[in-house]
Amino acid sequence: MLIFAFSASTSNWYYSSTYELFVTFGIRATMQIAMAFVIIELLIPRLLNKGKTLVFAVAIVLVLLSFYILCTLIFIHFFEPTFPSTYVNYVKRFQDPSFFGRLVSIGEFVSKTLYLLYPTFLILVLKLYEEKRQLLKLNEQKKTAELMALKNQLNPHFLFNTLNNLYALALKKSDNTPKVIQKLSEILDYILYRCNEPYVSLDKEIELIENYLSLEKIRYADRVKISFSNNVTGQEKVAPLLLLTFVENAFKHGVVNEIKQAHITINISKKGEQLVFKIENSKPNTTENLTDKESIGLQNIKKQLELLYPKAYDLIIENSKSTFSANLKLGMV
Repeated sequence: MLIFAFSASTSNWYYSSTYELFVTFGIRATMQIAMAFVIIELLIPRLLNKGKTLVFAVAIVLVLLSFYILCTLIFIHFFEPTFPSTYVNYVKRFQDPSFFGRLVSIGEFVSKTLYLLYPTFLILVLKLYEEKRQLLKLNEQKKTAELMALKNQLNPHFLFNTLNNLYALALKKSDNTPKVIQKLSEILDYILYRCNEPYVSLDKEIELIENYLSLEKIRYADRVKISFSNNVTGQEKVAPLLLLTFVENAFKHGVVNEIKQAHITINISKKGEQLVFKIENSKPNTTENLTDKESIGLQNIKKQLELLYPKAYDLIIENSKSTFSANLKLGMV
């Protein structure tokens, strides 16, 4: 309707009366709407979207010819006899003003077809834009749902390990039990209420890792030697719980089954526009071969990295007979 109004206002000088103006553009607008409906609502969904490209092309040609024939008949039998003064010069353009003479005029066919197709092109552009917007929205919802699913896998695993630690200390009636409960409370508070955003401040994640390490130190005492250092401001942004999974993995596969002293080394630093996280743990000398196995935690990490850092991360894992190490580089958010 806006197209019609604009065309009518700019063409008012051409027509002899307001009545003629509205009749002319009313008919033309009706034909434009009809053509848009046939192409967008019938031909595209029933032919083009179903892969019938050749049939669709033939149908488009037939529709264009049909509308051109109809338009020509309306000009000859309505516009020209009803408003002769307006169309007298128009008729002189044709060497053969008969119906057949006009029908074979390529220039007239192209001109009228483009005029009738103009709203169709505009509507298609708007529909494509809306479909793209909806697709982006659906992809974002899918991404959020996948991340929530991954976190729901991660959190119970973490809580299970921590509660096992607390249970073991309670059985021993250790004086460290209240401290463990306090640390566990801080960890739960963070996981449940403070890390619901896609990215959080790195200092919060460092504090979470330190709390986790405190719990594990109480549990394993001299059985594990831990070195944790960082050289960052803490204001950098990182996906929540991402780094903690590496730490969990180090204890699960490097300390639990170790009879002698295990070691874990963790370092967080910043190199240019990248955040660098390195972790290495010793592996127990057991009959079970863990070299070709990958924990659920590490699988979740890789999925989260693909979702949160597409083409903006580098993860190198080295899994030897005696040590396991992970070197993760993340692009700054």
